[in-house]
Amino acid sequence: MPAQTDIGLPPVGMEHSSISDPQLDDEVTGLPLESGMSLSHWLATVRSNPLLDYRSSETLPSEADVVIIGSGISGALTAMNLLESPRPPKSVVMLEARELCSGATGRNAGHCKPDVWRGFSEYAERFGKKQALKVLANEKETRDALVDFVVKNNIDCDVWNGKTMDVLMDDEVVERSAENMRAFKAAGGDASAVSRVKGAKAVYAWNASTLHPWKLVAFVIKRCLKLGLNLQTMTPVTSVTGSSNGWTVHTSRGKISTPTVIHATNAYSGALLPETKKSITPIPHMCNLVYPPSSHSGSKALTNSCSVIYKEGLYSVNPRSTSDGSILFGGVQPNQHYLEEYVEAKESRKYDDSLKDFQPITDCVKDLGRKGYSWDESSTPRTGFGVRYDRSWCGIIGLSADGVPYVGAVPGKSGQWMSCGHNGHGMARIFTCSKGLAQMVQGSTWSETGLPECYQVTEERLKGQEYRQHKL
Repeated sequence: MPAQTDIGLPPVGMEHSSISDPQLDDEVTGLPLESGMSLSHWLATVRSNPLLDYRSSETLPSEADVVIIGSGISGALTAMNLLESPRPPKSVVMLEARELCSGATGRNAGHCKPDVWRGFSEYAERFGKKQALKVLANEKETRDALVDFVVKNNIDCDVWNGKTMDVLMDDEVVERSAENMRAFKAAGGDASAVSRVKGAKAVYAWNASTLHPWKLVAFVIKRCLKLGLNLQTMTPVTSVTGSSNGWTVHTSRGKISTPTVIHATNAYSGALLPETKKSITPIPHMCNLVYPPSSHSGSKALTNSCSVIYKEGLYSVNPRSTSDGSILFGGVQPNQHYLEEYVEAKESRKYDDSLKDFQPITDCVKDLGRKGYSWDESSTPRTGFGVRYDRSWCGIIGLSADGVPYVGAVPGKSGQWMSCGHNGHGMARIFTCSKGLAQMVQGSTWSETGLPECYQVTEERLKGQEYRQHKL
C-alpha cells in the first residue's frame, strides 16, 4: 500500500486526520450547499419518499417552544425524546436546510461500530482512565440501545447485527494494538466483549451493527410528526439573534421566535455558533459503493463489517448483506492526504459535499479490491461477473478539538443547546447523547444523563485548537 501518512491505530471513529489552516475565500457562509451536492447511496434509494421535501405547513410558525436545527439522527432523536417525555413541549419546529437527513447521517458508511477498547489509551491520556472507560462503556450502551429500539419497533432499515472486525495489516499496528489492550485491561476494562479471531495473526472482533441510516431517521420523524412535530425542509437557517422571547431564528422563509434553540448541525455549527469555529473542524470524506464480483456474491458474499488497518491508513468495510449485497468503503484510506490538499486550497471546500468521484480515494478502494480480495473488473464464463465500482459520494465530518462530541448548553447563550462535533462516529454515540440532551433541556442535571463528563460543552473546551491525530 502507498505510504503517505502515519495514523497509527486511533480510537474507533477518530481515524479522521484533520487539515491545516486553508486560504480563506472572500465569502464563506459555512452553511450546507444549496445545490449540486453528491447523491449518497442512502439518498439514492429513497427518491420517492415524500418525507424528503416534507413541510408540515405552507408557512413557518411565527413562534415555537423549541426549534431544532438539523434533521439528521441527532435532531430526530432529540425531537423524539422531547415529544415522548412526561412534559413534552407544546410546539417543536424542526428546520432543515436541504432534504430530510441529507447531511452527515444520510452520507455515512452505514456503521454503528462502538469502540469498546481500541481508543482507551488515547482517551486516558486526554481525560483520565475513569473517563476513558466511561466513553467506551457509553458507546457499547449506545449500540445496544439502538439495536433494542430497531428490534422492538420492527424498523425496516436493513439492520445487521454481528461481529465487526479490526484486521491489522502491519507489525507496528499489531504491536500498538496489543499495548492498548494491555493498558485497557490493567485499568479494569472488560475485555470479554473483544475476541481474537482464531487462526489469524491480528484480528480483533466485537459486536456491532450496520443499517440504512436514512430509513432509521425517517421512522423516527414519522413518529414525531404524529406527536405534533412541525417539520420544515428546504429551509436553511441563516442566523440566531437575541429577542424579547429569548431567541429569533432567521431562515430563508421567515423567522421564528423561541426560548429554546437546539443546534443539531454537526460540522456546520460554526455558521450559527461562531464560538465553535476553532473547536469543530469540517472536513470532507468520501464513501464508495462497490458491487462485488461473483467470487464474493451469493453464498460466498461477505457478511461481517470490518476495518482493514494499515500503518498508512484505514478502510471501513460495510457489506450490505441484509440488502442488495453491495459493499460500502469508507474510512481514512492511504490517499486521504490528496483530498486534504484539495480542501486546503479553498475554505469553501471544507463544506462542499458535491464531490462524486475523487480518483485518488477510488484508486485506493480498487487497490484493496485487487490485493485484499483478488477482485477483477472483467467478466468471463469461468469467473462470472467482475467487480463493479458503482458510485462514490462525499459527506462532511465534524472533527472536534479533543475527539469527543460537544453536548449540552451553549455557554453564555441561555436557552441554546447543541449536539455537534461527532467525528464521523455519531452512530455509536448519538442515541444516548440525544436522550441526555433532551433531559437537560427539560431541567435534568448532567449527572442524571449518565453521559461521560468529557462530552459536556464548556468554554474551555470551545477554546480548543483544531484536532490533530495522535499516535497511540
